[in-house]
Amino acid sequence: MFIVDYDPILPSFIHSLSRQEKKNRDDYCGHHFWRQTVKILVTGGAGYIGTALLDALSHDSRDIDELIVYDNLSRKNHNFFLGSAISPSATIRFIQGDILDTRRLERAMDGVEVVIHLAARVTTPFSSADPHLFEQVNHWGSAELSYILERSESIKQLIYLSSTAVYGSSGGAASHTTAPMPQSWYGTSKLRGEKMLERLSDRMAVHIIRCGNVYGYSRSMRFDAVINRFVFEAHFTGRISIHGDGDQGRAFIHIDHAARALSALIGDDLPSGVYNLIDRNATITEIAAELRELIGELEMIYIEQDMPRHNLMVRPDPRILARGWFTQRPLREELVAFRRQLAFAPK
Repeated sequence: MFIVDYDPILPSFIHSLSRQEKKNRDDYCGHHFWRQTVKILVTGGAGYIGTALLDALSHDSRDIDELIVYDNLSRKNHNFFLGSAISPSATIRFIQGDILDTRRLERAMDGVEVVIHLAARVTTPFSSADPHLFEQVNHWGSAELSYILERSESIKQLIYLSSTAVYGSSGGAASHTTAPMPQSWYGTSKLRGEKMLERLSDRMAVHIIRCGNVYGYSRSMRFDAVINRFVFEAHFTGRISIHGDGDQGRAFIHIDHAARALSALIGDDLPSGVYNLIDRNATITEIAAELRELIGELEMIYIEQDMPRHNLMVRPDPRILARGWFTQRPLREELVAFRRQLAFAPK
């Protein structure tokens, strides 16, 4: 069942937790709390990652009472509402709202037990475009959410999708113990969002997931992500554009793996903390070489080849890998599967 909520916004209220209520909340932190049913809200749930996550959750064998998708549709991509990937037995409610609309968001969170915070202004790791929007959405949007969480009586777990961009450029591979040093407005805003939310870990389970560059097919596609853009360009035009000399490395995670990890994390006893969600590191040249082997004739156009680019390699987090939530596949196999989703092959 799919429900669209256009009810009027009701005033918000402030509720101070008593000592007993706070104790009851703390009893859940770091422990399984999955009960008979659970109500989940996903901010930014109609986006690229959110669509894959909702598809996975709608087929989850656990008993989910309701999935609430809270999204302002700012990317003008409505593919979340199309197709048949969502299980018909799932109860999903869509609320069109902005992360900065505190009253609407607080009303949407009534009775919710798990919040997955995906809503963000997104870009490539070292981009410095639109600094005001990054700060407004990623920092202050997360701050507004944190204030609502503080007032909530029902929420037991928060999962926040941050970014490995908080590490900045690295000589070697960063790990979860590496001190953040963002070098872009985007990375800075995501780190500030982390700080606003991790302070709630004494009230609920808080999992901050620093995600690598996400790639792979989703109904709500993003073609500005480097691997996705390369696959599109190589498949339909026979050429790809590479900025710099191609030796810059990046950390990546397949979208199916990201969705599985976020889904499995709900109600899991993984301690509150910061985790890296990565399944591979690769240079731009290595990705291009895989595509050339796969496609055959592939023209590579280098832009500003003499200008060095930042490296951002991140070690896969052993604490995540130990959960067995996903199994890494060869990049070639994933690229082949991605190309099968494209509508046609040019002659």
